[in-house]
Amino acid sequence: MPAADHVHSRRPQLAAWLACGLTLALLVAMLLLPAHTPAGVVDLAPLALWAAANAVVGALIAARRPEHPIGWLLLASGLLGSLAQFAGQYAYYTLVTRPGSLPFGQAMLWLAGWPNNAGFGLVVFLVLLFPTGRLLSPGWRPVARFATVVYVANVVGYAFAPGPQAFGALTNPRGIEAFAGPVAAVAQAVAVGLGLVTWVAAVSSLALRLRRAQGVERLQLKWFCYAAALFPVVVGIAIAFPRLGSDRVDGLIVSVPLLALPVAIGIAILRYRLYEIDRLINRTLVYGLLTALLAVVYAGTVLVLGQVFGGVAGNPPSWAVAGATLAVAALFQPARRRIQQGVDRRFNRRKYDMAQTIEVFSARLREQVELDTLSAELLGVVDQTMQPTTASLWLRPSAQPLASGRGQGG
Repeated sequence: MPAADHVHSRRPQLAAWLACGLTLALLVAMLLLPAHTPAGVVDLAPLALWAAANAVVGALIAARRPEHPIGWLLLASGLLGSLAQFAGQYAYYTLVTRPGSLPFGQAMLWLAGWPNNAGFGLVVFLVLLFPTGRLLSPGWRPVARFATVVYVANVVGYAFAPGPQAFGALTNPRGIEAFAGPVAAVAQAVAVGLGLVTWVAAVSSLALRLRRAQGVERLQLKWFCYAAALFPVVVGIAIAFPRLGSDRVDGLIVSVPLLALPVAIGIAILRYRLYEIDRLINRTLVYGLLTALLAVVYAGTVLVLGQVFGGVAGNPPSWAVAGATLAVAALFQPARRRIQQGVDRRFNRRKYDMAQTIEVFSARLREQVELDTLSAELLGVVDQTMQPTTASLWLRPSAQPLASGRGQGG
């Protein structure tokens, strides 16, 4: 290969890793910058982890498959997110903490708002193009054009909307005051409505893909849907945590789906251990339901014992709490087995039928002594559970007894 062609073939890889390095450098600089902003490291962690995961996974995909748009969309999302977070810290430091200590404070203040929304807005295109990098069919091109127009309009609107910027302490220096008040409210309502229409169309496209997909593509879509399904679950947990007395744990919990989505996309596109998704879904359902069941049993037991022995406002005695803990521990294995059977029966019917077939065959095996009948039943079980193209049974003949004596020479 000529040197010029080799350099040209390496350009996408170099561009991908350069964008990834720039994203990570901005995030590191954001953490090292002594901005003393109202947001601590824990508050910044979810978006920082989202940007870092997008950058790394996007670089891996773009470097190995530069023709695939998913990798470049992830890189763009990560870079925009890291730029917004760094700009917010920078602007607050040079305009509030130490005014005039660093240059370009107003420019950074303007960059503190809209790139973050632009980065998150790219997710709708990930949904439309995943996993092939192409639209579901040519008939979806008007939807893609509509999504592009809505995306650009929202980004421009955020970039020039008047209002708070950089932790709410400063206002957008490029905001157009004519769009404040009722005009801004109407524009925001229209933007939300159009954005909702776009998301409904994108999710519909993904659902149609999943319905039609087979083989590897279906596994790829399962990975994506599994990670996306974590969002409503985790957000619900995060909303509940402040009521339980924790102010910062919710931000760390939200980081889980933000990390899971780009990681799942990377596994799906690079096809790394795709077939583990069924086991992962199964374990998530089983242990999620088991955790919820045991938590309800424990809380109910402690609440009842507390009311009986300590009054409505009193605390339960220590022996009651210990007893509830032991009861939950004793319930763990039986509950897990029952939930596992229920999940297999509902979501993994083939595995459940295989287990039932083998269990019935094991019971008959103890009673069956006729070799021909046993061979036929064994082949039937193998065909029903494993579904091979051909199946045959070979039985090793028993060893012949040796002669009891040797011939005597005369």
